[in-house]
Amino acid sequence: MQLSREEEDALDGKHGEAMATAYRILLAIGNAMDADRLVPVRWAHISGVNYNTIGDAGLAFLEEMSRDAEANNTRVRVMSTLNPMGYDPVKGYHDERFVERQERIRRAYERMGVVVVGSYTCIPYEVFPIPARGEHVCFAESNAAIYANSILGLVTNKESALSALASALTGKAPYSGLRIEEARRPSTMVDVKHEVKDELDAALLGYFAGRIGEQCISFRLRSSSYLGRDGTARINAKALCSALGTSGSAGMFMVYDALHLDQARNRVEYTEMDARMVREELSDEEGGDVIVFGSPQLGLYELSMLAEMIGGRRFRKRCMVFCARRVYEEARRIGYIDAIEHAGGEVYSDCCSCLTPLISRNDVDSVITNSVKAAYYLRNWNRVGVCLKSMREIVRDECI
Repeated sequence: MQLSREEEDALDGKHGEAMATAYRILLAIGNAMDADRLVPVRWAHISGVNYNTIGDAGLAFLEEMSRDAEANNTRVRVMSTLNPMGYDPVKGYHDERFVERQERIRRAYERMGVVVVGSYTCIPYEVFPIPARGEHVCFAESNAAIYANSILGLVTNKESALSALASALTGKAPYSGLRIEEARRPSTMVDVKHEVKDELDAALLGYFAGRIGEQCISFRLRSSSYLGRDGTARINAKALCSALGTSGSAGMFMVYDALHLDQARNRVEYTEMDARMVREELSDEEGGDVIVFGSPQLGLYELSMLAEMIGGRRFRKRCMVFCARRVYEEARRIGYIDAIEHAGGEVYSDCCSCLTPLISRNDVDSVITNSVKAAYYLRNWNRVGVCLKSMREIVRDECI
């Protein structure tokens, strides 16, 4: 991979060890993916924030990087935001050891100049200003990367925590993978025979398609309005992106109609039976102890929809709702949070239902959720049972 003189100087340590480490990471990735150069990026969204996911080794690495960056006056060079942490710092958490380490992670990112106020979200595309279509970004959160490529017209690979941090510090990323136009042309089309009527249907479809194992997938839908930017279509698109990123390596999808059917070399049918099989794989419970909404975190439209669905009733079980801090503040101002809390809902910010210690096998046997991504992680990491239903079904069955 060819580097400029400035890049070579940074690699040689002339701007400190943190910057040199960042360039070593990008060089290793670029060489592994046959990139010939680095390209500028406008925005880096970094994972590796939750202490449960990075542990003491990750914490030590971040603190070493941040101390060197501070000593050499090295800060991130582009807008840099963070994925959810493990708890809501406003509500607090009883495990002092976890909180102490989580706060050290927050301070390490802060020393490097990463946005921490209003960050900690897996839906940065609903919280921060969006660059122009065609701009390169570097997103480590899988649902955000797929949403950026597929809905917003941005350009990113499905990055790792290390590569996103390296891109934040350098402002650059290897020109490889989905950054190359040819890789953004799907070779397999999923011909969707089963109707996508809500966010759960969209997520089941995404989980099925992710297993095909390609970087870019195309869908033939009866109506492309099921996946888009506005209202319910945006919710469905978020659900599909999160599930697509959970089950496989795909970083992008396209939606075609019947006229484009012959453009794909391979065709896979998705039927009602396929949807049922995915649902049965991830959902093995008729009910649950706790209702969980928010993976990805709920946006303003979803909170408004949930508040409207509740319609003054109350949840018959504990209900945990996860949303971005900035979304929470706006939803509180409008009145959605009050409506949800009046129904018995507990609203958490800065964290997410995935990989959180807030849902423990010690306290919870099974959960009810509308998120396929949450179902996957709650089953396999938190070790709790899962009942999958759409938001509308959950409110219908669990509110009185």
